[in-house]
Amino acid sequence: MLITVGDLLKAISDDKSLCIFNTIGLATNHDSDILIRNIGLSRKQFYMRVSKMLQVGLICRNGRRYDLTSLGKIVYHVQLIIGNAVKDHWKLKALDVLKISESIIPVDECEKIVDSII
Repeated sequence: MLITVGDLLKAISDDKSLCIFNTIGLATNHDSDILIRNIGLSRKQFYMRVSKMLQVGLICRNGRRYDLTSLGKIVYHVQLIIGNAVKDHWKLKALDVLKISESIIPVDECEKIVDSII
């Protein structure tokens, strides 16, 4: 089965699925009962989401434990970067405004502003 980027993103696209995925990525104990209790889903809701992640290869099951696969670790780190970008979106918008106004503001002033924003 050929897995696409869309398939990967679909598997973690809702908040609860992303929460499960992040919990598996962060936690030292990935036991399914603990995950179900902590996230507050029914068993059916939990296993439907986990099943999608298993199918696309983001996680693997070892007995009652879940772990990120190598692909899952890469996706996990990329989504952390995306999360940081979303958190700092106002800074990124400010940088975009500076790019537009480069002709008005001297380059050295733009660089000072960018350095203070970052």
